[in-house]
Amino acid sequence: MVEYEFWNLTIDRHQSRNAVCRLLTQAAEYQGWELDRLRRDRTGKRTVVLRRKIIRMRSTW
Repeated sequence: MVEYEFWNLTIDRHQSRNAVCRLLTQAAEYQGWELDRLRRDRTGKRTVVLRRKIIRMRSTW
């Protein structure tokens, strides 16, 4: 069974699309996060949920 850890972000509506894209790209490339959900409400605020796999080491003996 695959386990994930989640990171919830709230991004202000004043952030440009390019800045948000850069932030999410860096999180994906350098920290291993992937986009799970992106929502934008009526006020323009973005709610982002990122996830990454939890890798557990098992004893081999």
